[in-house]
Amino acid sequence: MVRIALYQTTTGIDPVENARSLCAAAVEATAGEAQMLFTPEMSGLLDRDRKRAAAHVVAEADNPVLAVMRNAARENGIWIALGSLAVDRGDGMWANRSFLIAPDGAIAARYDKIHMFDVQLASGESWRESAAYAPGQEVVTATTPLGRLGLAICYDLRFPDLFAELGNRACDAIALPASFTVPTGQAHWHLMLRARAVEASAWVIAAAQVGRHADGRETYGHSLVIDPWGEVVLDMGGEAPGLGFAEIDPARTAEVRAQLPSLANRREIPRSSGQ
Repeated sequence: MVRIALYQTTTGIDPVENARSLCAAAVEATAGEAQMLFTPEMSGLLDRDRKRAAAHVVAEADNPVLAVMRNAARENGIWIALGSLAVDRGDGMWANRSFLIAPDGAIAARYDKIHMFDVQLASGESWRESAAYAPGQEVVTATTPLGRLGLAICYDLRFPDLFAELGNRACDAIALPASFTVPTGQAHWHLMLRARAVEASAWVIAAAQVGRHADGRETYGHSLVIDPWGEVVLDMGGEAPGLGFAEIDPARTAEVRAQLPSLANRREIPRSSGQ
């Protein structure tokens, strides 16, 4: 068994305060005997006012939240899947970037969110992530105490080809940090996360933002851990921040894949010629 912790939080517009909360979560996760801590998308800064946010969006090497969390990993001897940070790419665009930090503080993997959240919801909410962020180009996996961990972020959830590839790469678990809106969360969060776990025959670990944020948005919460059969092992609810714990059983993955070898049975589907 591998014990993990999920940090469900309400990230604000002050990176210093956000880093303080993240660091405290690492200490608490270690005290709870977790080997890995998972945090949500945009853990270091959540601010839809891009002019205001721009003062805090810096190059990876200069990001103070990343520096604090690398130090927290070292001090606590814990793996940290830092859901994502806004990073200046140096070409006029930002990246929505996940970091996997090893217990020695080294960055074991980076993943830039591939699918941009460009939507107009019936509720009136409008989001144009691509106006500031450039999409990533690479599928990323890494070796962790959970086995092979695949990385995805929030809106990536809606694109099954990514998860098919993570399945092809024999991921034992997939991290999917998020800041889901309330309307889309109510409609699709549980449904789609369970589907992705089943499709990849892998554990899905989804640390999420929750509640009313300083920039005015409201997020759905319900940080989840789902096993490879699609069963919800942990649901942290949609009301409040906090730390949750779950036990990941690697034997469960092998058991499900033996019963239902969908990854081995998968065949390439011919693409439409447009006719």
